[in-house]
Amino acid sequence: MSHTFSAHSRNVSLVVAASMFMQILDGVIIVTALPVMARDFGVATLDMSIGITAYMLMAAVVIPSASWLSDRFGARRVFLIAMLVSTVSSLACGLATDLTQFVIARIVQGAGGALMFPIGRVIVLRSVQKSEIVQAIGLTVWPALFAPVVGPAIGGFLTTYVSWHWNFLINVPLGIAGMLLVLRIIPADTGSKDRPFDWAGFVLTGISLAALLYGFEGLAQGTLSLPLALGLGGLGLVVGVGAVLRLRRASHPLLDLGTLRIPTFAASEALAGAVLRLTINATPFLLPLMFQVGFGLDPLAAGGLVLVYFLGNLLMKTVTTPILRRFGFRSILTVNGTLAGLAIIVCGFLGADTAYPLTFAILFVAGLTRSMQFTALATLAFADVDGEKRGSASTLSSMFQQISMVFGVALAAAILNVSQVVRGTPALDLTDFRIAFIVVGAMCILASLQLLMLPREAGSEVSGHRRVQAA
Repeated sequence: MSHTFSAHSRNVSLVVAASMFMQILDGVIIVTALPVMARDFGVATLDMSIGITAYMLMAAVVIPSASWLSDRFGARRVFLIAMLVSTVSSLACGLATDLTQFVIARIVQGAGGALMFPIGRVIVLRSVQKSEIVQAIGLTVWPALFAPVVGPAIGGFLTTYVSWHWNFLINVPLGIAGMLLVLRIIPADTGSKDRPFDWAGFVLTGISLAALLYGFEGLAQGTLSLPLALGLGGLGLVVGVGAVLRLRRASHPLLDLGTLRIPTFAASEALAGAVLRLTINATPFLLPLMFQVGFGLDPLAAGGLVLVYFLGNLLMKTVTTPILRRFGFRSILTVNGTLAGLAIIVCGFLGADTAYPLTFAILFVAGLTRSMQFTALATLAFADVDGEKRGSASTLSSMFQQISMVFGVALAAAILNVSQVVRGTPALDLTDFRIAFIVVGAMCILASLQLLMLPREAGSEVSGHRRVQAA
């Protein structure tokens, strides 16, 4: 089996990855601009959070339809339309003169952005050989690793030195360039599946996702009361059960839940993998907060330390493929996952007086192991998913990732708050962060060890591990 990565496959993966980066950036770039935007719109800063919430909720509602749209109208066509919608709505956001106009534009932007991630991944999986999946998925996951961190920094720079409008206007030339690259590099669609749209499944999954995400986002950010946040979470779970029952019984379900019967997909997305993603998403939330609240650093110094963490993420990308080929998915996910959990725990024992070289080393190792775990999970998920199920698999994966992003932050925030209340202290201190890192790290280790239940050769056709061992 050849493990070369063809130029065409690499180009397709890069174009999709760049588009995904733009989409994820749209969701996070405005955080640092909210106070300035609030002043221009004549509203309170807290009122501006509706721009983030509107984007997230619209994305949650639209994501479940990605598989059907891709099958019905063709992946490239829908991807292009999603990019066009995102680009035009970015322009509308940048030109908005009041909060109402801005929120409407963000809702439309959320609809376009929601489709880009799952359909982009379908395009990549359709364009590569199985032996190229590790490299291809490795390229398409870097936006999810880096955009949440660099987004606020880019937004802060543009807001401070140019104008908040350019947080959105910058997407216009990028979007146009991206659409031209898609037309030039990604093959045209061939054929379509004319099946009816499952409206009941769409409504149930949309309500479930929106309620879960809004409830836990409100809990993490403190914008909703505890009873309301938990009530929304409960509503989301109840409606989610109804959605699952509907999807299992429908003759033409919106999503094919049969994908969850594939052991490697279930393990990496819905079972141990879901817990691992919670920990992967909790850590970038905890670190900058600890550096500022616990260490007393200013945002710039805290951002510098976080960049060390993400430098580890970046450098691991260069060796992910040969490591997976040498050791295989099961060994990497269990051993690396355990190391990742230990690194998270050790982060909790850092202090303002810890020598900088030691702090850098610990953050760097934490970044390395996080990146390896993230890429291995994302790749194993599609190792055994065949052509017809890839649309549903990609959509389900995007749904799980949306939930894990919000739940990871909500979990970390909840641990910090509970620790502070139990200890009876008036404000957060390093002890609370230490407890949070220990809990998150322990969850990472336990979930990683659960993956020992995978067969030894799980995903070997993709990683090439079996071929290496035979040689």
